[in-house]
This record gives sequence, structure tokens and C-alpha cells, in this order.
Amino acid sequence: MITGIALKTLRHRRAAFAGAFVALVCAAALVCACLMLLETGLRGGVAPERYAGAPLIVAGDQNVHETVTKSSGKVKSKAKPLSERVWIPEATAAKLSGLPGVSKVLTEVTFPVNGHALGHGWESAELTPFTIARGRPPRADGEVVVDARSGLSAGSALRVGGRAYRVVGVTAQALPSQDTVFFSTSEARRLAGRPGQVTAIGVFPAVDVAPVLGDRLVAHTGDERGTVEFLDAEQARVRLISLGGALGGTSLLVAILVVTGTSALAVQQRRREIALLRAVAATPGQVRRLLGGESLMVGLAAGVIGSAAGIGLGFWLRGRFVELGAMPANLRLVVSPFPAVAALLAAVVAAWAATRLSVRRTARIRPVEALGEAAMGGGRLPLGRSIAGVLCLAGGIVLTLVLSGLETEAASSPVTMLTALVWTVAVTLLGPVLARVVVALVRVPLRVSRAGHLAARNLQAGPGRTASVMAPLTLLVAMTCTILFTQTTMGHASAEQAAAGTHADYVVNGATADAVRRVPGVKAVTSVVRTSVRVGLDKYGAQAVDGGERPLGQAVDLGVVSGSLDGFGARSVAVSESAASRLGLSAGDALTLTLGDGTPAELKVAAIYSRGLGFGDLTLPYALVAAHVDDPSGTLLVEAPSVGREALAAVAPVVSPTEGTGTQAPNAEVNYVAMGLIIAFSAIAVVNTLAMSTTDRSRELALLRLVGATRRQVLRMLRLETLTALVVSVLAGTGIALMTLSAFSRGMTGSALPYVPPAAYALVIAAVAALALVATSLPARLALRARPAEAIGARQ
Repeated sequence: MITGIALKTLRHRRAAFAGAFVALVCAAALVCACLMLLETGLRGGVAPERYAGAPLIVAGDQNVHETVTKSSGKVKSKAKPLSERVWIPEATAAKLSGLPGVSKVLTEVTFPVNGHALGHGWESAELTPFTIARGRPPRADGEVVVDARSGLSAGSALRVGGRAYRVVGVTAQALPSQDTVFFSTSEARRLAGRPGQVTAIGVFPAVDVAPVLGDRLVAHTGDERGTVEFLDAEQARVRLISLGGALGGTSLLVAILVVTGTSALAVQQRRREIALLRAVAATPGQVRRLLGGESLMVGLAAGVIGSAAGIGLGFWLRGRFVELGAMPANLRLVVSPFPAVAALLAAVVAAWAATRLSVRRTARIRPVEALGEAAMGGGRLPLGRSIAGVLCLAGGIVLTLVLSGLETEAASSPVTMLTALVWTVAVTLLGPVLARVVVALVRVPLRVSRAGHLAARNLQAGPGRTASVMAPLTLLVAMTCTILFTQTTMGHASAEQAAAGTHADYVVNGATADAVRRVPGVKAVTSVVRTSVRVGLDKYGAQAVDGGERPLGQAVDLGVVSGSLDGFGARSVAVSESAASRLGLSAGDALTLTLGDGTPAELKVAAIYSRGLGFGDLTLPYALVAAHVDDPSGTLLVEAPSVGREALAAVAPVVSPTEGTGTQAPNAEVNYVAMGLIIAFSAIAVVNTLAMSTTDRSRELALLRLVGATRRQVLRMLRLETLTALVVSVLAGTGIALMTLSAFSRGMTGSALPYVPPAAYALVIAAVAALALVATSLPARLALRARPAEAIGARQ
């Protein structure tokens, strides 16, 4: 019986359920897409390209390992990926070739060529395999073979590192995601700069090679060969796990907040109906089951549609991440039933829980009280809601204090979003109280006009409705400002520190320091290479600096606060204040770390510096790091005040110091894309709630028309109501964002003043205001088209 009534209610009140349906569809789509990213990070594979023709690849272990003994005595081994390629001894090939069943062993070296292509020796061409379409293989050191996509032909010239090579052949193949240049074996070894070492060894056929593998060697078959070829794939998987989990959790919390608000508004609009059911002897349990059944049906339908849309959204997100370089193009998106099913369940549970929570008090009060409250528009704030609001306020304060002490991006990012959300929930729960205070303050100024008088009376009579409108607006302002201005705060602090410490007129890429020094008028050249190292399993951004003939302190100003850079040598390291605090280091201490390619190093801390955002957590000697990174060319900081840009541009591409220095906020564009979905969801919630609120007032608007109000006066009244809610929401959302951003900035930059570009903030507020006014005006104009006498007699 309850199910039949619920079906009839849904059929005859489609408009009333449209808002909750739209919110649930968006929620299911977001959750499904985020879970797809998370599952791809956990189970995604990368198909090999360069090593597709080799059944087995032996390469270095691309992880750093650490064994941890817990208090219970249980031993656990952990591993984290390295950022640079691990090279292995070439002598391993002879051991592999002596194994039973091995017919052929091919060695491979890989090194960057002109910044965009990869160079190899021709002896490893069969690993793909590559074949010659025109010309012949390279034999002399000055000869190269290029791939089919290069556009070059036999006899052409190719310049690599200042030297001209003659193209003697063109391959029949070209790899989908990488350009390839083959050199002679001896020249490839020279250019790679790793005597006696190779990047990988191909074994034909696949046999058991365990007897000759040591601790630092790993055998790969199948899609595992792709992880050897594409080192960024493993890092991308780790990033997807973190991003998918954080984005999914934030999306779910936002979805619960939005759906609860939408359900509360829907229940508020049906107070008269619920009161009538109670008056004709319906029990509280029957009312709850009726509305719960309706929500389950709406949640099920929305979950199915949203899950299907979420799969498409997952593919769209993957495409954007590939464009931004956050994941390789051949990291396949995992598509399984799990994300869709989980999103469907999340939509159903969220709909049911939100409705049951919203109707709890209305269904429980006495029938006569229910009818009276429906007529009068609600009473005081329930005690349970008040307690929950106060608890959320306390939680927001605690999270803000915790956030102000977090100094790493990985730790602060999820806490930042959670802090903003908890503050928003607190404002939402206490919204009716806030609405009453606001109405008391603006009641007199609004009454200067007839439309303002009507708006003031409506605001005074319906604080619950005003609070329902304020909730999504506050959420939109708070989340948008928090997401946007965390990135600007980090980027601005990094740029300021880099500009203050960089002694350069130009930044040059793709040239050798000696070539730039030969340009007349150049005073000094500083080589800088960016990499990352691990201390234990923790990852730290690092730079390697070579000031030429000058001491490090004259090449860059790191803002030394203790110790000294005088005598900074091959076994020295300088550490930022935040990293030193996390590691418990001071000047003079020893630091054991793992370089990007897995090489351990024990260094002495020469100095502690303050400009960690601009120059990285650790500063290392260039001579130490250059032999342990894939591309040691890096960038060149050039001091040449009397030299024109054109003179340096003849040597290599030139950018300004502000463009070429500083450690930019990590994955800023990726964060904008990912969190932009939450902003879009919040914007949809604003439109949804305002449209529901306005549409539900069609009889009220018709009554105003019947008693003499003009269409213009009614529209002006609605705009004044919306503007009042908008101003309060903007102030509340801005306050939430500022508290969150100040705590974030305090922890990450040491300053409690976040960087908020005025133009960007004004654009956010203008967009929110336009969205709110349009979402109010359009439904109101549609409602006012009907004749007042017909509209007031329509079924509510």
C-alpha cells in the first residue's frame, strides 16, 4: 500500500522531485568518475611500445624499499616509486645469455634528444621491432636513423647537442607516444654518459631469469614491460589513487550536503500535505516509510542515470589529465562494474537518509500541531540541529588549527577541502538562526519601497526557506574561493621567493653552460636541475645547482637562516626550514637520502634556508645529481645585464626569470579540472534550490497579483529576497574561505595572508550573483505567465 501511494505521489508531483533527482544524478556521476580514477590507479596497466617485441625485459628496481617493524613485532615492507630511471650493469647481459633456453639478449640505452625525442643504440631496434624502410642502419658515430614520423629523409642533417648528424636511414615504424632517434652503438653509449651501464635488457624467449637477478634487478613480462618503458605511468597511478580518493571523498561530502538541503526544501514545501496525512490518522512510521519509499525510487532512477553519465565523465577526465601531462596516454582507464554500482548505492543511500533526516521532526509532532506549523511556516530551530551545528562549529575550529600546522601539499590538500566543508555544514545547520538575524537587520532598509516591504515580510515569515536558499550559495562561494585561491597562494609565494633569490636576467633552456658563457657580455651562468629525492620513503622536491666559478651563495640567494653556504661541496646539502623541521635536522647534521635513480647518498647539512617554496626542499650539488637524472641539461640562469635577448636567443630558447624559475604549485591545472567538477556541482545545486523555491511559490505570487501587485513589483520583490540571501551567503562563504585559506597559507608559506587576486574574486562573486538572479527570475517569469485566478486554484 505504501509503495502504491509513493508511486502515485511521484507521478503527480514530478516537479517537486525534479530538484532532488538532478542533485542525485550529478552526485552519482561525480562519485562514479572519481572511483574510476581510483580503480585505474590501483589496477591500471600500460601497454608497452618500445619493448613490445621483447617477451621479457630485465630492468632496475624502480622503487625504494623500507622495512618497518611494528610494536606488535610484525615486520612490514613498504615501497615507493623513484622519479628517475634506474640504470643496471651491462655485464648482466652476459649472465643472462648463459641461461638455459636463452637464444638472444639485447641491451638498451635510453637518453633524451633535443628535449622531445628519445635516443637509443641501433643494436636494440629489435626490442620493438624497428625495421629500415629507406636507407641503412647507422655505422659511424656521425650517423643516425630517424623514425617514420620525423619528416626527415636519408641525407638530411639533424643537430643534437650542438653537433650535426647525417640521417642515413628512416624506419618503417613510429611509436604512438614518443619520437625515436637511433645512433651507432658507441655513439649512443657516449651520449648516454653511463659507461658500463644500460637502461634495460631484452631476453628472447621469456625464461626463468631469477638465478642471475640481484636485489636491484626485476624481470618484467606482459604489461609490466610498459611500466619500465614509461616511468611516469607508475607515478601517475599513485597520483590517481590520491586524486581519486580525495576528489571522491570531497564529492561525496558535497553531494550529501546538497542532497540533504534539497530534500529538506522538498519536505518543507510538503508540510501541509504531511500535516494532512497525520490529521487523517497516518502514523509517524507510515509517513516516514512513504517519503522513504519515494526517495528510494528517485535515488534508484537517478543513480542508474548518474552512474552511466559518470562513466562518460571518467573518460572525459582522463582525456583532460592526458592533455595536462598528469598521466600517460597509454595508461588505460579501467572500466568495471564497481564504480557504477558504488555510485548507484551512494545515490540511493544518500536520498533515503536525507529524506528520513528531513522528515523526522515533521512526522513526529501531533497532527494539530503539524497543521498549525504548516500554516505558520515552522517554529524554532530543533534542539538536535542546534547541537549538530555547534559541534560542526567546534569541528571547523579544530580542523582550522590542524590545517595551520600542515606543511606538505599531500597532507594539507584533503584537510583544506574538509575544513571548508565542515564550516559550510555548520552555517547550513544554523542557517535559520542566521536568517532571522539578517532579517532583523535589513527589515527597515527594505521597507523603503512596496517591493522591499513585501520582501521583508516574506523573509521574516520564512527563515527556513531563506536558509535553504543560502546553503548552496554559501557552499558555492566557499568551495570556489578555497579551490581557486589555494593555488594562487602557493603560486604567488613560490614566485616571490624565486624572484627574491634568483640572480638572473634571463633563463635559457636547451643549451650547454659553456655555449652560453661564450656569448659576449654574459657575466655568469648558473646551471639548475630539478629532481626529487627520498628520505626514507618520504619524497622531497630538490634542485641541483652549479654556479660555475662562483660559490653557491652568490649564484642563488636561498635565504639562509642557519649554517653557511661557504665551502658548499660535493657532499653537502642545504635544507629548507619546513623540511628540516619534519626531519629534525639542523646545520652540521648528517642526512642519508636516496637520489632519483635509487643511488644512496650521505651528505652533511651545510645550511637551513627559508625560501623552500621557490627553490625546493633540498638544494644539492650539481656534480652529485647530474649523473643520476634522466636529463641533466636543466635550465640556465644567465646574468647578462648588457646583453640583448636576441643574442641569447641565437644560442637557445630564452624566457624571463619570472617564467622560468620557482617551483610552481604541483598539479595546479589538474586540481583546477578535478575540483572544477565540484564547483560545477555546487552551481547546479544553486540553480536547483532557487528554482525549486521559486516554483513552489506560484500560488503566493498569484495571490499577490490578485490583490493588486504588478508583475514588475513581484519580480523586484523576488530579486530583493534573493539579493539579501546572496549578500549574506557571499559574506559567509568568503569568511569560510578566508579562515580556511589563512590556515592553509600559515602552514604552507609561513604567512597567514593568502593571495587572493581582486579581479578573480570579483569575477567569482559576479558569476555567483548572476547565477542566483537568473535562477530566480526565469522560474518566476514562467510562473507569472499564467492568469492569477487559474494559478491560485492549481493543485499545490
